[in-house]
Amino acid sequence: MEDVDFDDRLVIRVWVPMGPAVYSFKGAIYDRLADADVRITGVDQISLLYLRKQSSFSERRIYPYVGMEDLRPDLVARMRSMAVARTPDHPWGSLDDAQMLRSAKLYARDRSTGEEGFTLAAVPLLGGDDVIGDVCPAYKTDAVFRMSDADRYDDRLVVQTNLIEAYDLLTDFARRHMPDRFVLDRGERRSARDIIVRELVSNLLIHREFVSPFPAKLIIDVNGIRTENASRALYEGRITLSDFNPMPKNPTIADVFAQIGRAEELGSGMRNLDKFSRLYSGRVAELLDGDVFRARVPVAWSAARSGDDATQRLVASIVERDGSLTAAELAKAGGVSIRTAQRWIRRLTGEGKLSVSTRDPHRYVLPDVDAT
Repeated sequence: MEDVDFDDRLVIRVWVPMGPAVYSFKGAIYDRLADADVRITGVDQISLLYLRKQSSFSERRIYPYVGMEDLRPDLVARMRSMAVARTPDHPWGSLDDAQMLRSAKLYARDRSTGEEGFTLAAVPLLGGDDVIGDVCPAYKTDAVFRMSDADRYDDRLVVQTNLIEAYDLLTDFARRHMPDRFVLDRGERRSARDIIVRELVSNLLIHREFVSPFPAKLIIDVNGIRTENASRALYEGRITLSDFNPMPKNPTIADVFAQIGRAEELGSGMRNLDKFSRLYSGRVAELLDGDVFRARVPVAWSAARSGDDATQRLVASIVERDGSLTAAELAKAGGVSIRTAQRWIRRLTGEGKLSVSTRDPHRYVLPDVDAT
């Protein structure tokens, strides 16, 4: 308790520290959201509150009936080779598989119970898809590219495989649909898009809560690129660099990603997103922490669509989806006038990257492909 003298009055400030217990008053449970107390009633909300307050990390749970045969040998070998490629004298290079997995804390002993075995972290990192489905039944990442119609999607990818390959699939998906823009960073020409995608996808995979039923999402639309994933947060609200205190949600998985070069030190992602979002779109990235962690980076589509590569990717995505396109369809998808869309089509047909359909002279197809 603290006494505060204010305007000739005494204000008693009562500070209630965070604790591991969930309390109720007259049958009601309240959660602290930023500077407000909100009553929660749903089973999912209450379970997330209990999850947030538990003192242990769910990734460290021991699964005694998960064996080496449940892990993919090719992923174990790839994990070692990636670490050695990044650091030639990495200790994993001289260890056998069992020793390496112990060193990575993917095989551990619960010191409170004496139970020993592979941890939950080992399963999404190195497990086969069927094992991942058994241990983490709600695990999946839904990636959507939605530009031409808010009620539909232009492209979609559902990822339910291991985190190492999921990283490749999700980064390729985002790069395919986002315009590339190079910026100068300390005199060096770098791809702002690639850095932003790397940070968003790494965070989406590393810091999610794997026992939560909330599916992770990666969405690219007219507002930019954004991600959502279940989180075990101690803070609720918007994150800024001035008050940012990095806290690992899954320290074992985060360390493995750092060892294989898929992530950097804790907290660097926030700084990179803030920096390269400004360089990429001229606007700041938005990060909101809570039971669901949300991140968004704006994309200046109007400027991006004038670029040759971005135009060609947009045209290719429509043709791959619908088989062909018209100038009106391209104009709607690109958010431009029909005249601009017609100019894009003329340029692409002149470069041999698009051709007139032999079945309908008003529609266009990719070279060597004809469709109605």
